[in-house]
Amino acid sequence: MAEGRFSHANPSDPVHWGKGGVTVRRDSVFLGPDFEVGPGPKFHVYLVPRAQIRSSGDVSAQMFVDLGRLRAFKGSQRYALPAGLDLSNYQSLIIWCEQFSVLISPADLIHKAG
Repeated sequence: MAEGRFSHANPSDPVHWGKGGVTVRRDSVFLGPDFEVGPGPKFHVYLVPRAQIRSSGDVSAQMFVDLGRLRAFKGSQRYALPAGLDLSNYQSLIIWCEQFSVLISPADLIHKAG
């Protein structure tokens, strides 16, 4: 239903970064085998309505969906989506540090027709 790639939102920040692909299907989010983020505490996976998130401030006042705690800093992972969620309302998937309220890495979602 949608695909994207994680990016290093602020290249001058050597600590908060990410890379790799993400695929969103009707009931799940899949982080690809090439997924990787710099390690840190209490990272979560969020679906966010706003497009082109590039800073922590872009996430404030957004109604996000928390898909759960990041299971690993590297490699393939799957996260279930809540039943009935309208994916067309979400333009970004991000890795977020809940402990420090910091954006780790955003992925812009490109929705596929059909």
